[in-house]
Amino acid sequence: MAKERIGMRRIKEVLRLGFREKYSMNKIACCLNVGRSTVQDYFRRFRIAGLSWPLVEELTDELLEQKLFPENLNKKAKRGQINFEYLVGEIKKPDVTLALLWEEYKEQNPNGYQYAQFCNLYRAYRKTLNYSMRQEHKAGEKIFADFGKGDAVTLLNPKSGHRIPVNLFVGVWGASNHTFVEAVIGGESLANWLNCSADAFEYFGCCSKAIVPDNPKSVISKACRYEPDVNASYAEFASHYDVAVLPARPGHPKDKAKAEVGVKLAKRWILARLRNRVFYSLGELNEAISELLESFNNKVMKRFKKSRWELFETLDQPNAKPLPEKRYEFAQWKKVRVNIDYHLEFDDHYYSVPYTLIKQELEIKISSRLIEVFKKGKRICSHRRSYDSRQRTVTVPDHMPKSHREHLEWTPSRILQWAERYGQSVKELVEKIMAERAFPEQGYRACLGIIRMERKFSANKLNKACARALKYRVHSYSGVKNILLNNLGDLEDETTTTTNLPAIQHENIRGPEYYQGLSSLAPSPN
Repeated sequence: MAKERIGMRRIKEVLRLGFREKYSMNKIACCLNVGRSTVQDYFRRFRIAGLSWPLVEELTDELLEQKLFPENLNKKAKRGQINFEYLVGEIKKPDVTLALLWEEYKEQNPNGYQYAQFCNLYRAYRKTLNYSMRQEHKAGEKIFADFGKGDAVTLLNPKSGHRIPVNLFVGVWGASNHTFVEAVIGGESLANWLNCSADAFEYFGCCSKAIVPDNPKSVISKACRYEPDVNASYAEFASHYDVAVLPARPGHPKDKAKAEVGVKLAKRWILARLRNRVFYSLGELNEAISELLESFNNKVMKRFKKSRWELFETLDQPNAKPLPEKRYEFAQWKKVRVNIDYHLEFDDHYYSVPYTLIKQELEIKISSRLIEVFKKGKRICSHRRSYDSRQRTVTVPDHMPKSHREHLEWTPSRILQWAERYGQSVKELVEKIMAERAFPEQGYRACLGIIRMERKFSANKLNKACARALKYRVHSYSGVKNILLNNLGDLEDETTTTTNLPAIQHENIRGPEYYQGLSSLAPSPN
């Protein structure tokens, strides 16, 4: 029985590294920061379940979990876990002995370790404290990546004259120290991490077997020494390039010392030489960086008597992985809940899903071209991403129910009946909103929003606001909301008249009499 449980995405990564990459159990455990026994247990469960690699597309995360962890498995009693950190702290206190701590441990864990084994485990743990791990980087194995502030260089906005700060992305190979540098705007955003990492792979012309980033929130959803949770988009990026993600441990800068040194060298050998130049665009700056980067990588290092490029050609490049056929396309992942109109909302646009998924939580993958919908790892549907501000709703007719009365709680007639309670104008406006849509269901969200404003405002005010919206053909939720917030419902239309205005007397103003006199002097048409 495994000593720990990890997410299904990481379990798939364990299987991928074992079957595809042919990693050993120890190496998989080291890469994913899990116990070796845990890795062994997942492969044992995989064999017992009768599964084969690669996994078939129909095998969703939910089905895979059921096969690996069936409910009818007999659960063996676990030994009580030892809190070694607690023991180290307690034994420093006066008169506290290891025997006393074992007695307290056995009281809470009757099936726990006996005294001899308890002491052996404690002493083994003590030997692991205060040690420094020496990293040995194998050829073609790792690229270390990090961001640094490019304080020496900024961009100048030619219109406003303001200085725009930039950040440096640095990627360094472990064995050869071959380096990639790129300037970006926007800091350590997810888009910058993914795009810069893809640029680095294309610059090197190959991929490493693993990439070691820092622990930024945009990339690592949950920073943990033992089980970091990688962002879904970054995990997909890693799968596209077939690389393993090994985040540095929090508070352990030595884990990414290559990247730390790479940032310092990039500032010293590249940015320092550009400090007196003025750049007006990011492309102009990166072109200058690229020229100096070539010189930097071809510079002979005193320690190795070879340049970074020469070491890369002999060490990392022959042992690296080839690039995939297509470059990774940046995509975001987001959890959303289906509304009662069986549409999902993203970026003020609405995309339909099968009506049976109403009120369920799904995941959407957003790229520049597509909106893809997933449920527990299984792709449900996709839409071409809409950028049209006039048509914000994208609906597939097959997603609609055959009978709303049988399958949906809300129907157009029910919404009209509800709206009529608050006034005739409310009903008329709701009716017009649904009539103007290709499908009435596309107007449900706006109609319910208008009706629910009665909770904040009175029914009388809501009815007057809807009447004004109908008069000026403002058939939208936002229009009614603005009328109510600005108290325009009771406002009467103002008309300007010119009657009873006092005549203005001035020597330069001739008046109507002057022109009447001229008309009397005009010759007759006959």
